[in-house]
Amino acid sequence: MFTKKQPVVKVAEMGCCGCFGFSFLFSRKPKNGSRSSRGLGLSTHPSQEPLLDEDVEEDVEEDDVGSYNGDDGSDTGNGDDGTDTGNGDDGEYRSPVRRSEDILISRAQNGFSCREFPVKETHRLVRSEDENGSKMVNEYVHKYKIGSGSYGKVVLYQSSLDGKYYAIKAFHKSHLLKQRVAPSETAMSDVLREVLIMKMLSHPNIVNLFEVIDDPRTDHFYMVLEYVEGKWIFEGSGSPGGGLGEVTARRYLRDIVSGLMYLHSHNIIHGDIKPDNLLVSATGTVKIADFSVSQAFENDDDELRRSPGTPVFTAPECCLGLTYHGKAADTWAVGVTLYCMILGKYPFLGDTLQDTYDKIVNDPLCLPDDLNPTLKNLLDGILCKDPRQRMSLRDVSEHEWVIGDHGPVPQHDCWCQRMKLQTDASIGNSADTLT
Repeated sequence: MFTKKQPVVKVAEMGCCGCFGFSFLFSRKPKNGSRSSRGLGLSTHPSQEPLLDEDVEEDVEEDDVGSYNGDDGSDTGNGDDGTDTGNGDDGEYRSPVRRSEDILISRAQNGFSCREFPVKETHRLVRSEDENGSKMVNEYVHKYKIGSGSYGKVVLYQSSLDGKYYAIKAFHKSHLLKQRVAPSETAMSDVLREVLIMKMLSHPNIVNLFEVIDDPRTDHFYMVLEYVEGKWIFEGSGSPGGGLGEVTARRYLRDIVSGLMYLHSHNIIHGDIKPDNLLVSATGTVKIADFSVSQAFENDDDELRRSPGTPVFTAPECCLGLTYHGKAADTWAVGVTLYCMILGKYPFLGDTLQDTYDKIVNDPLCLPDDLNPTLKNLLDGILCKDPRQRMSLRDVSEHEWVIGDHGPVPQHDCWCQRMKLQTDASIGNSADTLT
């Protein structure tokens, strides 16, 4: 069984709100202060996301979209519940030592991709209508809006060629270039980094990117994504007590851990694991979505200087210092998500943002006395406030509760690692021949 110790730190020791991290966590809030909210089926305080500025949104057509995170675009007020998404920062907190974009480009140039077949790149855009008057983008027929995000909306399209449905993110490049997210970066940087990351990924528990449409003659940019037709993990299947039950939560957790272990094995930090970014297909498979704040690293030194995620899912160490390790922070967010799946509420939530951070840092984890002891041990281990003693994802994948009747979480047979092994073997054989 996993054991741990949890040091308690006074919020007063961290200084005022500016020192606490709030000033850079929320620098990308919309000018008009609007939010989008999608209920998680939890008992209180739905998670919130910033929306597009009004002055930009007026110019964006109905089929122009942003993050694939399922927000419904409704206004929820002033966001005092501490669940706002903090996607912003200043230049000091922006990136690892070497920019993620440079690392990803270098990997692509050296053939390190998990895709047997590359993402389709289309450089010709035709906007038209079908015989029913529905808008079309190339062969894709517009159906209806399915979500909203930081830069616009997500729309369901159907291919007129294969009849399949796709979730399409669409952007106005000029709008992205106007939205500054750091002194030297615009929103275009976030979008391009997301594309670079998704072009390399191929895993059954990660939303797939099929095509990128970027016509240099137009202002439009599209990401054609896998459409996950199932419901979000808190919709429709909760027990009367608010949770999903251990059987469903275990199945979902195994998928989340499998996808996240794959990302971490490629030195990619998701940065915003939460229910809104976990989609469930009609067959019950969980897929990780939204890589808009993700980062790539050259090696296992995954040190970050800011918290890009959602406060109620933020690890304590993200509140306490200038730097933290991304993989451990991702793992904490998995623990918060599991807590939500089991108990139907957040483990640490205050009336204000500062109160929420205070609880994350100081309050002990409270679990029901009648909770399954092995599950309680798992939650204690993942939600350990000290990242040095927190369970790793490998520990989680091999934990008694996670194994259940299924065995350890299976390792994905990664295409790029198979190719690397083949290359290494070929080099080894050549060396043997020469000697």
